[in-house]
Amino acid sequence: MSGRLINVRRDNPDTFYRYKMEPIQTKIEGKGNGIKTVVVNLSSVANSLARPGSYLIKYFGFELGAQTNIDPADDRWIINGAHDSAKLQDYLDGFINKFVLCKKCKNPETDVQIKDGHITLDCKACGQRTDVDLRLKLSGFILKNQPKKGKKDKAERKAARKAKANGNKENGASGDDNSDQASPNGDNVNKELEYASDDDAMTRKIKTEAQGLREDRDAEVNDDDWAVDMSEEAVKARQQSLPGDFKAKLVLNGDDDEEEGEGGGNTVYDQLGEWIQEQAKEKNGVDNVDDIDVYVKAKELGIETKHRTVLVLVQTLFDENVTAQVGKRASMLKQIINGSERHEKALLGGTERLLGSLGKDHYGKIVKILQLYYHHELASEDVIKKWGTKASKKYVDLSTSKKVRRAAEPFLKWLEEAEEEEDESEDDE
Repeated sequence: MSGRLINVRRDNPDTFYRYKMEPIQTKIEGKGNGIKTVVVNLSSVANSLARPGSYLIKYFGFELGAQTNIDPADDRWIINGAHDSAKLQDYLDGFINKFVLCKKCKNPETDVQIKDGHITLDCKACGQRTDVDLRLKLSGFILKNQPKKGKKDKAERKAARKAKANGNKENGASGDDNSDQASPNGDNVNKELEYASDDDAMTRKIKTEAQGLREDRDAEVNDDDWAVDMSEEAVKARQQSLPGDFKAKLVLNGDDDEEEGEGGGNTVYDQLGEWIQEQAKEKNGVDNVDDIDVYVKAKELGIETKHRTVLVLVQTLFDENVTAQVGKRASMLKQIINGSERHEKALLGGTERLLGSLGKDHYGKIVKILQLYYHHELASEDVIKKWGTKASKKYVDLSTSKKVRRAAEPFLKWLEEAEEEEDESEDDE
């Protein structure tokens, strides 16, 4: 994926707009009558829009009056002729408006439904169903090339499942309750689930799974790329570089791949953390620290794109009310995480440290936290699954790592079973 992302709706100037995609990238090949345009990242763009790549390439072909390939085995999506990226990006805006955005709320969380010769966009955000104009050329292509009943492409299944989860969340779960009391006997998992409404199907599923949570099950220990020295001596040595009570909470060092300016001492990351704490004191609480101010400060320090910045933010912007705070900080965090697996790992690692500092009575909050991370697209399904299967001592001691992952089992099981159920339902069609 390219480093730069743009808003799915380019008419929306909001920097923190949650729906992002790569800008169209093209490469001109050949000469004379054999000249052609390769859309090098069409699959990535199509995945961001939860649409088959064939829809996009065919739409470009209709708009340009050019021949295209609709099912390339090598992922080389080709349009005959020479066409620059800017022109295709403009055409893509038209595709998004006609075949992706909900006509009511202008949200891109829609599924394409085909029935009785009609094409409908089913919005998972507001519940509205709107018809696609059948006079459009691509509409005819979609009707004539309906997918065969069977298993969907993995990317399509993920997109559909995420849209469904997001739709449930938008219509039912607020996540803003601050009553985060939990008991040490396992009831904290169910307590966290009460933040979502009874209409939230995903939460109900997780609550069911929580009833059968086995307290004595340990996660598999595998330290590979998550491992680092978290011995008492190493932690104390790192904490000595931090001032005052900040030492007790924030542990920045710990990666085995140092970046420039990230070593011990008063680093730019320490400066960001100290600044956030100062702001919290001045404004009578961390919840009153403005997202824009935080992002601007990170940018001033030159670390607005660094994965360790995520680690700092989780440990300084969140506290015992984390389940109510994630949603409020989601837009800013997503801007920094930007779909990077490394940043997502830092998010989960920082969360482990946060819960470790809060104490075992708060471990059960991980279920709700992961649900919110997944809903707001701060952590992908694959990264969450990988995190859930490998306890490690990179961010906390091994015992805490195991216990947090054990508490997360209901959500991890939901991810697995949601995919299995979807596969079964497709097999039954």
